[in-house]
Amino acid sequence: MPRLYLLRHAKARWAEPGQRDFDRSLDPSGVADARRLGAYLQENESRPERIAASSSTRTRETVAALGDLFAKGDVAYLDSLYEATAVQALDIVRKQAGDGDLMIVGHNPVMEDLATALVGSDAAALKSGFPTCGLAVILFDVALSAAEPGTGTLELFWTPAGVK
Repeated sequence: MPRLYLLRHAKARWAEPGQRDFDRSLDPSGVADARRLGAYLQENESRPERIAASSSTRTRETVAALGDLFAKGDVAYLDSLYEATAVQALDIVRKQAGDGDLMIVGHNPVMEDLATALVGSDAAALKSGFPTCGLAVILFDVALSAAEPGTGTLELFWTPAGVK
């Protein structure tokens, strides 16, 4: 039963004057949160086989701060995830799906919208929002390449404030 890990990037700094949103880096608290998440995943032996992440600076830094969970070749940075809608992100999930678990690292509102759509009525834990460095782990009875709205089960919702 494959799992989809939907991770919103960790907390980013405010943009400097003239800086593009795409180039914003992580705030020190965001780096700390991502490191805590990486430690949590290692402690719980929860390691997706691959990552597909937005190519923005803050998502790249979030992936790096997770630690040694993934081999460098198992991470694909996609420009298309930067401004994707939930429908487009689901298409990316299907295209990136392999035999194992997949992590998508992106931005809101798409991470929250996609998680809510995939788990349907099971979305109670997501009602209070999807904070920075929030991670929804969604379990499927079918291959991720066949994932559809309403077919996933929310297995875990990790936030920097704790597991919901």
